[in-house]
Amino acid sequence: MASTRSQNRQMFWRIVWHLLGANRGRLFVILLALGAGAAVTAALLNLQVDAKRRLTTDFKTFGPNVVISPRNSGAAPMLLSDAVFARIPTRIPSGEVAAAEFLYGVVEISVPPVGGQVDRITPNMRVVLVGYAHSDVEPRRVLPPALVDAEEKWRYLGSLRCAIGAKAAATLKVKEYGGIRLINGSQSYEIAESILPATGGPEDNQVFVYLDIAQSLLGKSGQISVIQLSVPGSSQQVQRFVEMLEPSLGGAQGRPIRQFTDAQAKIYDRISGLLNFTVAIVLALTALCVMAAMTNVAMERRNDVGSMKAIGGATRRVLRLFLAEAALLGLGGGALGAAVGILLSIWLGKQVFGVAAQPRLIVYPVAVALTMMVAILSAYPLRRLARIRPASVFRGEG
Repeated sequence: MASTRSQNRQMFWRIVWHLLGANRGRLFVILLALGAGAAVTAALLNLQVDAKRRLTTDFKTFGPNVVISPRNSGAAPMLLSDAVFARIPTRIPSGEVAAAEFLYGVVEISVPPVGGQVDRITPNMRVVLVGYAHSDVEPRRVLPPALVDAEEKWRYLGSLRCAIGAKAAATLKVKEYGGIRLINGSQSYEIAESILPATGGPEDNQVFVYLDIAQSLLGKSGQISVIQLSVPGSSQQVQRFVEMLEPSLGGAQGRPIRQFTDAQAKIYDRISGLLNFTVAIVLALTALCVMAAMTNVAMERRNDVGSMKAIGGATRRVLRLFLAEAALLGLGGGALGAAVGILLSIWLGKQVFGVAAQPRLIVYPVAVALTMMVAILSAYPLRRLARIRPASVFRGEG
């Protein structure tokens, strides 16, 4: 009994391989259609999954999405203790939390005299001084990227520097690393400066120094103005994080920047809907192409099916042969096309969005499975072969 089953199985697959090689031109057309559909499907799905990953966990373009500030009860601005910064967790289930603390104040700025010359500008030019410190987690998510680049240069040079916005530097007519003087009453501080490129934002008129320098110059030891966080996750996850953090903030309050957290969800929903619609259209077109080819196959194999039935082949077993053929075609076309599609998505991401998409492993088996389903469903015209009567085939009837 077992030997008979083994022989039947071997014969079954031998016939399937014979069917695959019967018309290599049509086989190539079907594989090409399935491969192209799988490539586009895999590319779009990979872009979709990668977009979700970037928007929910690596959403850095818009900077911080949570602000921790004092609960102001009057007209005078209040400050926070910088001990609050140490209570913020750096890792949560949805990823790592980037954090930075800031102290704002208004100081006077001038260019120190060089070689006995008088100052080139009066010391009553006032600018916003920004003292800052940040965690070790991806500071670009909470600080201007140009400031992070300047800070990396300072560490390489091994000397203490500050950063000045482009507009303030142009007004002062300072040169890179020429040095500036920061003045607050009787306190003054001289330091070499880096000039930040213009961004069109408020930082163009600000001067950035490390937090301890700002606290000393402003007389605000151990105090900060605000904490900004970049929390990964959806808007609901960010809201839950703020609620979890609230009891440890004392006199501070945390609030999500809703236009950013909500924007993440809206952007992803639109991208996801568009890509899903496109994937459905591509799979439908692929199915139509394969179905047209399968219709011709059904017409060509009338005699083969009639012979199989004449020698005792069951209709169910005959149809199983053609479904196995379609599944193998879907597997082959899907395997090749999905691999090409993932590579295509990497290129598309770099060309369209400026950032190469990361290959997501879950996309490959999904794209292959969808292609196999399309191939099997597209074999529907072969069901016509089940109605063929051997006698009519042998008589040459249509």
